[in-house]
Amino acid sequence: MTFLSHAAAAADAAIAGLADAPPLDRAPLGPHRESMRRAKLLVAAFLADGGAHRGDRGALERALGYADDLAAMQAPSGLFAGGDNLESPPDTSFTVNDLCDVIELTRLGDDELLSRIRDRLVEIADRVRPALVAGGVHTPNHRWEICAALARLHRLRPSDDVLARIEQWLAEGIDIGPGGQYSERSANYAVHVSNPALLAMGDILGRPELHDIVERNLAATLLLIHPDASVETVHSRRQDQKDPRFALAPYLVAFRRLAIERGRADFAWAAELAEQGGIDEPQTVLAEALLAPALADPLPAPAAPARDGLRVWAREGLAIDTTDARRLVVFGGSDHGAMRRVRSGLANNPTFLRMFAGSTVLDSVRLSRDFFGLGPFRADALAVEGERIVLRESLEGSYYQPLPPASLRADADYRLVDEGRFAAAMAFDERDETRVGLSTAIAIEPTERGADLVITQRGAEVPWALELAFRPGGSFRGGEQLGPDTVRLCEGTASYGSLAVTVTGGSAAPAQYRPGEEYEFLGGTDAMIGPRLYITGRAPGEVRVSLTA
Repeated sequence: MTFLSHAAAAADAAIAGLADAPPLDRAPLGPHRESMRRAKLLVAAFLADGGAHRGDRGALERALGYADDLAAMQAPSGLFAGGDNLESPPDTSFTVNDLCDVIELTRLGDDELLSRIRDRLVEIADRVRPALVAGGVHTPNHRWEICAALARLHRLRPSDDVLARIEQWLAEGIDIGPGGQYSERSANYAVHVSNPALLAMGDILGRPELHDIVERNLAATLLLIHPDASVETVHSRRQDQKDPRFALAPYLVAFRRLAIERGRADFAWAAELAEQGGIDEPQTVLAEALLAPALADPLPAPAAPARDGLRVWAREGLAIDTTDARRLVVFGGSDHGAMRRVRSGLANNPTFLRMFAGSTVLDSVRLSRDFFGLGPFRADALAVEGERIVLRESLEGSYYQPLPPASLRADADYRLVDEGRFAAAMAFDERDETRVGLSTAIAIEPTERGADLVITQRGAEVPWALELAFRPGGSFRGGEQLGPDTVRLCEGTASYGSLAVTVTGGSAAPAQYRPGEEYEFLGGTDAMIGPRLYITGRAPGEVRVSLTA
């Protein structure tokens, strides 16, 4: 099956799925975005050779209906109503990017319905232009999504004020670090927003240096692809940080395009691997192939990139070590220590280790402890010391002394202050403190078939539990069975699937994960589910854990 026929078949399947799709007002991405995505799917399928809907005017009639729905959603400001961000310039830009591409698609065929769709969409585009020129953002990637929408509007009707606004955003510089990661460190937003936006701007504005940035990000992504064709996300600052299986499939267009344009055999390898995972968002893939036919050209001869050995992303606090027998991921780049809070836009994932060992996948290793409700171990720095990767964290909890006489109030109405763990009307910052500390160092020494961990804790006397959460598919042998999917191991050896776990220095303590006060006071959690092995003990002290495939 050729690339284009594969995309057309995926589009046909997606059109068949529209019969069971939720109504527009309940669509996950919001009604205006979903309306435009469905119109794009139908128009692309009408134009594509080899698909069941090639020349199907019924598909165009449905697409025109979605265009009419979209026009009805446009507010007087020109922005779109609906979704969680009302009249949002960035959210509107996602829709406008699809809308402008559909306008270009309608120029590829000669049909009265195509002309009517184009006219309706051009009207919408003209009304939205002033709002996007003036509009603001609230995440890093939004800048590039708005810029891409403005570039497409400029392609439709060239305008100096649109170009000036794009240059104002671009003057901030593209937020990519030396390791090829954008500041949000998110596979999801790299593949769905930043990379396609920069590619579009590079094309329309004649800025090939923006394509160079995408190439840097894709080159870094090659090193993050795991044996199960997922992309590592533990270091992300966005929603995908909790997803241990972010699929490679959405990267198909970017890897394929730059493999062809720049003759990269390693990108061709990634493109083939991505396509094996299926066509993600067929409306986008098919539209890209129709607007840029070179995307369907033969790939260069693929060659897998060299990924053995240790790779470190210092700024992100991420290290990946690969041998023939196993693959380790170590994370020590949490934002929690600096910000002292869980928040959208921060890296909060307490998983500090993953391991792939053949068919056995250790999705998450976390260290939980009862210490002032401050939550699990989260290292904010990663250091390579000889053969070891070392993660460290120091925490303090406070007890507060009586207020000094000068701070006393007759009405006992003291200021509400957040002391880092909780807030109270106690003017904490005016009181002397008695501090209790807990320092933790986790040294991870990669071995040919796994890793040896030395966990050293100093300071307060607290119980702790090291949680190893496995991907379903194996079974436990050894240890103390606490439930169908839960085992505790204080000393000795247990195994799950093909992975053996040996412990020295543990002791009896509750086998539980505590997410911390930020989650627990609302009854929430960020806990893992599925098969879990708990190694327990009490601080201060040292425990050694060996993982062997």
